[in-house]
Amino acid sequence: MSKALEMGKSSATGSFHLLLGVVCSTVIMAIGTILLGMLLPAEGVGLYGMAMIPASIINFFRDWGINSALTKEIANLRAAGKDSKIQDVIVSGVIFEVISGAVLSLVCFIIAQPLALLINPLGASELSQYISIMSLSIFAGALVAAAQGIFVGYERMKLNSFTQVFQATVKTALGPLLIVLGFGVLGAVTAAMVSILAGGIISILIVYYVLFRPLCKSNGCKCDIKKTLKPMLKFGIPLTVSTIVIGVLPQVFALSMSFYAGLGDVAAGNNFGWMMGNYFTAVNFSVLLTFVSFPVATALFPVFSKLNPEKEPELVKTVFASSVKYTSLLLVPATLMLITLAAPLVNTLFPKEGIIASLFLVNAEPKFPFAPTFLVLSAAINLFALVGNISLGTFQSGIGKTAQIMKQSLLSLAVGLPLAYLLVGFSYSLGGSDGLISASYAVIGGLIGYILSSMPGMVWGLIWSWKNYRVKADFKISVKIFTASFIASLTTYLLISLLIVPYWAMLLAGFAVFVIVYLAMIPILGAVNRTDIDNFKAMFSGLGLVSKILNLAFIFMSKLCRSNPKNEDLKNHFSQ
Repeated sequence: MSKALEMGKSSATGSFHLLLGVVCSTVIMAIGTILLGMLLPAEGVGLYGMAMIPASIINFFRDWGINSALTKEIANLRAAGKDSKIQDVIVSGVIFEVISGAVLSLVCFIIAQPLALLINPLGASELSQYISIMSLSIFAGALVAAAQGIFVGYERMKLNSFTQVFQATVKTALGPLLIVLGFGVLGAVTAAMVSILAGGIISILIVYYVLFRPLCKSNGCKCDIKKTLKPMLKFGIPLTVSTIVIGVLPQVFALSMSFYAGLGDVAAGNNFGWMMGNYFTAVNFSVLLTFVSFPVATALFPVFSKLNPEKEPELVKTVFASSVKYTSLLLVPATLMLITLAAPLVNTLFPKEGIIASLFLVNAEPKFPFAPTFLVLSAAINLFALVGNISLGTFQSGIGKTAQIMKQSLLSLAVGLPLAYLLVGFSYSLGGSDGLISASYAVIGGLIGYILSSMPGMVWGLIWSWKNYRVKADFKISVKIFTASFIASLTTYLLISLLIVPYWAMLLAGFAVFVIVYLAMIPILGAVNRTDIDNFKAMFSGLGLVSKILNLAFIFMSKLCRSNPKNEDLKNHFSQ
């Protein structure tokens, strides 16, 4: 087996365990989110989402790249056989995260009132209370982030998945319970904070008993924190600029949208937060796409960290191109499926009449009528995976080029900040005196602005990676993947447009048609061939029942593959 294929198999196994955790935790949280959407009014969903914004923004200023530095340092030390030095890395990273998390939690608590006034001048007192509660989540998130960096560095993806599932279970069980008991939005916010805190505590306990204590027994417990942190911060600080931009920009757009959409709500006679309730409902559904993007990107990080671009240029090209191809094969169809089925998905889960009544109604009135449109726009950014957007940041950070990531991110920030206010405000004004239209236009302008702001840094990064390392996506393959996905999307759209059935039946029929058409088109168009399928089988072997289920799709695709693929060399096929 070639080194590239061995690394692919290792990455796929790690991706699977991460995917399992992401899928399970997201499914559990999706159940909780659906229950919240049912139990809270639309404006309650909006207030809940707005309460998350300040802590989310401040949280991105907490890490300073230590999470990624933990992963990189631990992966490098393990690869070099220097396990004795891992203890210093763990202690230094955890202490830094704890101190920064505690300080920023206090900052968020202190400024809760002015932040609430900025978001919602008409209901600042209530929102301030929610923001104060969520301030503790910053400290709890520091514990979670440190533990996740350590787990991934050790390639102990199962531990990472366990903590994710645990946290999701606490949130899903507690949130609806507190709402039913009469606490409303306050109960939902409290449950969100408690779940993060519980996840942080259990994560650090696992790190200590499973990974750290064995190191202490063999090496003692001495640690030079200052000496260890210096190279970690040197690696992480440039990287954290990228993290801040990626994380903060959508929150800044959300802040701007909250203000203008709130004005539109009041003008339209709706309660403040009604339109943002539609927005946050859409965003919650777009999180479904992390089933693919997060596990693959996270599992690839230690893989790229083990590569030497100067000594192994061909292997670097192979792994990068393969990561783009295999990520796109999953993420692009998932994105277009979500876009195509946005209306039946949202309306199935959130009918105004209630789920039971809607089972027998055709075109049931939706609770969140604008959410499908917002979902289409919020999901569209994932299509950039075709050119290598998902693999780009992981590749650059994996080989240590964090300064370049910082420059790209600053460019995106320079474009995004003006758009967050100018484009949202301009879009709001287009609605004229109609408050409902103005509010919806403000959100649409914000979503379009965020997509535009992400493009300059991405384009620069892709050009830089090609000029310096000759790594790029195989654009012919990307076109074929998009074409196969588009054909499946168009076929599904035509089908559901003709159906006169309840939304749930439309959703099930659309899902089945999309999957079948896509699995048929990717081999027919040559996006995959038999060698690719053999690679998939090898990469996903050893996954038990999942392997058997996937084999059904592999057999189906194999029968439709072109009989004489042009490239027979394993390496060339894997590099597609």
